[in-house]
Amino acid sequence: MERRFEVRRDELLAECEVAPAVFRDVIERLERFMEPFTCHLVRSEQVEHASTYVHGLLSDVKRKNVESIAYRHDQVRIGLQRFIGFANWDDAPLREELARQVGEHLGEADGVIVFDPSSFPKKGNASVGVQRQWSGRLGKIDNCQIGVYMGYASSQEHALVDMRLYLPKDWAKDKARRQKAGVPKEIRYRSRHALCLQMLAEKGTLLPHQWIAGDDEMGRPYHFRRDLQELGESYLLAIPSNTLIRDLDTGPPTYSGKGHPPKRPWQQVQTWREVLLDSDWTQIEVRAGKKVR
Repeated sequence: MERRFEVRRDELLAECEVAPAVFRDVIERLERFMEPFTCHLVRSEQVEHASTYVHGLLSDVKRKNVESIAYRHDQVRIGLQRFIGFANWDDAPLREELARQVGEHLGEADGVIVFDPSSFPKKGNASVGVQRQWSGRLGKIDNCQIGVYMGYASSQEHALVDMRLYLPKDWAKDKARRQKAGVPKEIRYRSRHALCLQMLAEKGTLLPHQWIAGDDEMGRPYHFRRDLQELGESYLLAIPSNTLIRDLDTGPPTYSGKGHPPKRPWQQVQTWREVLLDSDWTQIEVRAGKKVR
């Protein structure tokens, strides 16, 4: 690892040190923090299960699954499992409250909304949405689920705001498989980009922002960039190196006077890049990240 990245890593690790005073009255403060969320739950046992689950996620339990968390709190697992997996309660108001709080406490006019799909490797075929598909984490096609995440970043901090589980077409049209896995009837196939636009429509007004950002999976299809433009959103999206573009700073070929006037030529990004000078670029330093293929 380069020295500059080691320095930045050490700075980040230093920021992770927690003073003992932070833990004073932490349980009471956690309960107060949860009140705006649990107030949307209609039954007292749901509030209790939500509290148990969050306490478990923040505990030193090694395996953060429902069974381990229930046993840690001397509870039978079936009640907590039912609350997390099968109980009929609406999580939309809780996610909206999260977005509202993020916007209120971290929001800035030049904030950035970030969209990013992420995969979860799986062994079987029973989990909702699992199939052999591209996994960015693994850098190959593998058996996995895919979640599409919405994050928010400002000069103060960054936070996850919302997510959607991607349901592939084969899953969406398989009634028996949907029923067995408990997929709600109203859930239909939506592309990953459509899921991003849905989250933006629901949460965008709660999050002050100037930009939409994403990797090349987000920037690849023209229609997503067009949709953002039609919504009046400014965006910074990576695109694959073979994407065809027109350089608007370059004029069209000289008109010969015959036929239609020529237009600016299409060219791949990598070809366009080769003619740029080093002075055309501004270098920025980013933090050390996870190495992927």
